[in-house]
Amino acid sequence: QVNKPGRMIIDKIIKRRWAMAFHLLMSFIAVLIGIYIDIRSGTYWVGLSNLGCALLLFGYSVTLKKKLLIGNVLISALTGWVIVVMFFCIYSKGFQCVDCESRLINGYINRFIRISFLYVAFAFIISLIREVIKDLEDMEGDAKYGGRTMPIEWGVPATKVFTAVWIIVLMGVLVTVQFYVLQFGWWWSAVYCVLLIIAPLLWILFELYRAQVPKDYRLLSAAVKFVMFTGIMSMLFFKIYS
Repeated sequence: QVNKPGRMIIDKIIKRRWAMAFHLLMSFIAVLIGIYIDIRSGTYWVGLSNLGCALLLFGYSVTLKKKLLIGNVLISALTGWVIVVMFFCIYSKGFQCVDCESRLINGYINRFIRISFLYVAFAFIISLIREVIKDLEDMEGDAKYGGRTMPIEWGVPATKVFTAVWIIVLMGVLVTVQFYVLQFGWWWSAVYCVLLIIAPLLWILFELYRAQVPKDYRLLSAAVKFVMFTGIMSMLFFKIYS
């Protein structure tokens, strides 16, 4: 109502009770899909995981989104959890390779683990960066409705420093990874990462320092979503080079 009045949906396009009913219906379907996957794959935990995620998201929408840092960390953790779910579903089924040496299979498993948790870390950090930038963008409305977000509690300068530190950490990890993959001749992967992930993060870092009004933070939030997309698409290189 305050930050984006033109994008109001609840009580404008759809009534509140129907929105809540739709939320419950979609959550129920998600849990059923998880149970179906469990039955077909023999994993026996995806349904429970989906139920936990649905409950956490409900708690976030009701109260946690107004708490200092807790809501940001929760959403970031759930973003990384998407990768964790895929990792465990594949890892629990084991790796099959006919006529392969155990040394090669172990090497493949170790690389799979490293790559998976690299993407988990990326998903968590980039989501945390975007969540905090959104808090900067929505500071006026959050303050009016009793939110205790980081910009309100710590102030804008401290929040910018917090965000900048995580951007620098993420860029440092990504640069280190490029030195690692270049040992295997993954030149196009390195070029892609530098141009479409690291360079935009560097731009976001500089623009964060200059940002002053919600419009500036909205642009930064869109830029972070772009980095999320290019980061996900970089998985293609691991498929190509494998």
